[in-house]
Amino acid sequence: MSRIQELPITAIQFYATAPYPCSYLPEQIARSQVATPSHAIGEDVYGNLVNAGFRRSGLFTYRPYCDHCKACIATRIPVQYFEPNRSQRRSWKKHSGLQVQVLSLAYQEEHYRLYQDYQTQRHRGSQMEDDNQEQYMQFLLQSRVNSRIVEFRDGPNDPHPGRLRMVSMIDVVEQGISSVYTFFDAKEANASYGTYSILWQIEQAQQLGLPYLYLGYYIAKSPKMSYKAKFQPIEGLVDDQWQRLIPSRTHD
Repeated sequence: MSRIQELPITAIQFYATAPYPCSYLPEQIARSQVATPSHAIGEDVYGNLVNAGFRRSGLFTYRPYCDHCKACIATRIPVQYFEPNRSQRRSWKKHSGLQVQVLSLAYQEEHYRLYQDYQTQRHRGSQMEDDNQEQYMQFLLQSRVNSRIVEFRDGPNDPHPGRLRMVSMIDVVEQGISSVYTFFDAKEANASYGTYSILWQIEQAQQLGLPYLYLGYYIAKSPKMSYKAKFQPIEGLVDDQWQRLIPSRTHD
């Protein structure tokens, strides 16, 4: 794996943010380590940072840097060895009729409306529920790396052909695909759109000959983040080493 000291020689520096309330574990105080300046983080450097456990939010590249907690574990799926479970196979079959289009980053009102509905349904009461157009664009549409929008719509045989069901934001790096954010039609109960998005990204990485899908942080005690362990095999970055992630062995 690429450690920070092994990154290409650039003007990149790292700073720790001030403490702030954790978004996933209510009783915890969090901090992040941020790579700066953002304009110096090109695709090569960014790929190494992703492999060192960093994520991207707009133009900011960061990773957890908490004082007394190690609950966040960066994850990646070695796509060559991925084996879907029964539930994931059902999801793949259920949504195989969705029409998929890969787009360059650009604002679309239809995407923003779906994002708003998703935040209202899934994250009511959070800061993201009130994201305005500018905040949405800063979060998902600003990038200096190889980023794409993946759009999923109902197919011609569905009751509502062309209806927007899901949008995924992804980054393509040398080692794989980094899944940035996905939002979908959350009003349809038990639709499993999020699962399908991950399966689609795994297949894309396989087709592109890329070894990994980077899936963000696994947090055992957070229902919003623990689902990632269902995609096996999955690796976690523990003590600066990528290793097989076995949920029962994770700890805070």
